[in-house]
Amino acid sequence: MKKHVIEAPVLENVPIADGIYRMVFHAQLLAIEAQPGQFVMVMKPDDQATFLRRPFGIADADPAAGTITIIYRLVGRGTKAFAKMKQGELLSVEGPIGHGFTLREGRQLLVGGGLGIAPLIFLAKSLPEKPLFLIGGRNEKEIFWKDLLAPLAEKIYVTTDDGSFGTKGFTTTLLPDVLEKEQPAGVVTCGPTIMMKGIAGLVKESGLPCEVSLEKRMACGIGVCLGCTFETTAGTRKKVCVDGPVFPAEEVFA
Repeated sequence: MKKHVIEAPVLENVPIADGIYRMVFHAQLLAIEAQPGQFVMVMKPDDQATFLRRPFGIADADPAAGTITIIYRLVGRGTKAFAKMKQGELLSVEGPIGHGFTLREGRQLLVGGGLGIAPLIFLAKSLPEKPLFLIGGRNEKEIFWKDLLAPLAEKIYVTTDDGSFGTKGFTTTLLPDVLEKEQPAGVVTCGPTIMMKGIAGLVKESGLPCEVSLEKRMACGIGVCLGCTFETTAGTRKKVCVDGPVFPAEEVFA
């Protein structure tokens, strides 16, 4: 799929939780071509704090409106610069990039933690059947996602580390019960590596297909810098930016 580099006007850039922002920008070609699981590389033009592009998973793409949505956390100078952008300012965007999720038939279980939940929004909107969600966070404040997911999900299961909302524990704590009760056709997971490894291991025991979406630091996003490579379980090396970010779980976790 051809990538585009465009200057996209910001339409919305608002906080949706503590330190979490949602940005919507107009990028017609990207919105038409984007697939769930792909990402964009963005930078604020003429800003030294964002000299290198930052990768963000596509949280939504609306071809009719010509818009792309990303959700990001304030973590450094670059994202702080993004948070100051106003409606009408231009964002330099490259994309859509990468290999996305498989849109499988049957009811899917989407498991997410932290900002890894963002790409699952776009996936949920694109699946032929409303999915189940299992999401986790440290506490109730980190479970604001449930309101974003509610219109897209058949059911949402929630875990928190401290037990302030949903089931106390991690997503791996609740997953065996969810698999037994719901009998999904497949599982997709995106979030912290340790979480995805645990999920992949449990799903492997069930015999269900499982895909994982990896997060890696990237400089180029086109497979040149080799900064996002990893060794697969088969011993080969792959690049998250062009070979992924979505992979079959068995390629990533033994």
